[in-house]
Amino acid sequence: MKTKRNFISSFIFICLFSICQVNQTMAQEISNFLEIKGIVIDENTKDRLVFTDLLIKDTNISTVSNIDGEFLLKVPIEHAKGTVIINHLGYEKKEVSIASLNGKSKIALTAAVTNLEAINVVVKTGDAKDLVLETLSKKGTLYNNNNTLMTAFYRETIKKRRKNASLSEAVVKIHKQPYSTYKKDNIELVKARKNTNYDRLDTLALKLQGGPFSNLYTDLVKYPEFIFEKEDIDNYVFTFGKSTNINKKLVYVVNFKQNGFIKTPLYYGKLYIDAETKALTNAVYSLNVENKDLSSQMFVRKKPRKVDVHPTKASYRVNYRTQNGKWHYAYSNISLSFKVNWKGKLFNSVYTLNSEMAVTDWEIQDTKFAKLKNQMLRPSTILTDQASGFSDPKFWGEYNIIEPEKSIENAIAKIKKQLKKS
Repeated sequence: MKTKRNFISSFIFICLFSICQVNQTMAQEISNFLEIKGIVIDENTKDRLVFTDLLIKDTNISTVSNIDGEFLLKVPIEHAKGTVIINHLGYEKKEVSIASLNGKSKIALTAAVTNLEAINVVVKTGDAKDLVLETLSKKGTLYNNNNTLMTAFYRETIKKRRKNASLSEAVVKIHKQPYSTYKKDNIELVKARKNTNYDRLDTLALKLQGGPFSNLYTDLVKYPEFIFEKEDIDNYVFTFGKSTNINKKLVYVVNFKQNGFIKTPLYYGKLYIDAETKALTNAVYSLNVENKDLSSQMFVRKKPRKVDVHPTKASYRVNYRTQNGKWHYAYSNISLSFKVNWKGKLFNSVYTLNSEMAVTDWEIQDTKFAKLKNQMLRPSTILTDQASGFSDPKFWGEYNIIEPEKSIENAIAKIKKQLKKS
């Protein structure tokens, strides 16, 4: 069997540090939209619900809740009297008027009840592997088949142990090709900013190659070849898990993992498939990193000779959203952890790289995409080399972003204090 290449185009560069220049960015006037903040929780347990989908009704404007269950949504004035639709896997859909969301509102979702009879039907009549193959074959009919221009927010963080060492954010335009074609998607950089604390990195600079493309390639429907290649599908074992529910619709859960006799690192996780349409609604999975040497080859492109680097975790998530009967890519999250050992040193360092991208708005393009060579990113792009500093508090203007988690909020606050002092 041929060596399995990593499905994302991101690789880790370990190299000597360089000085980061901070540029000033012109502030934007923002007055024609409302900002609403809140927390999404479980109605009974009061647990915060992570990666909840929030969409302004009758629009394509959306965001997701962060790992603390918190969200920030910028609502254009013309939709101020509208409604927000809140969706979360395993919970009933909820609609809330925008006018009722004042201050930091708590939105409680009710856990959905799964119909057990419907689960038994699919277990008896079909094989889990057959269901996955059927799902992958339906991308030309169930998913958006138009040229689509998506606005998305991207965040990338690097932590040394639990402390933020690098933070990059960007607004991008995704030139999404029809799902029925094999044409690759393109990404246009609109604006970006960054901060890197090289002292905290101990003269090591970890760089994530691929940037937003890494998250875009988690779109398993558009890019199934990065995990479920035709010649590799038999290297996986598929089984049914406990089914769940979304928007009062049954969702099958398919577990997958590599066959025990396969030595090449492959993936394991869960696929969430709509029982009625057979569309993939969500996927949560990880790379098997038990083989340190082989898994390191999939990620590390460049490092000093005296450094040994291997991944300890590689986890992925992708969520899809449906609009007008068609599904499309909505959100993805990647979490990579690496252990770095210097030869001759007693202690090692642990670094965690997280990246997430959320589609916040989109529109159908009737014509072919223009080729904007100067603004287009490449799959080999390292975003931290493209971005400027955190000098402008109104940097994002009316663009929707993912509300930063507490540790990132603290890091941004420290950056602003340092800028004021200087």
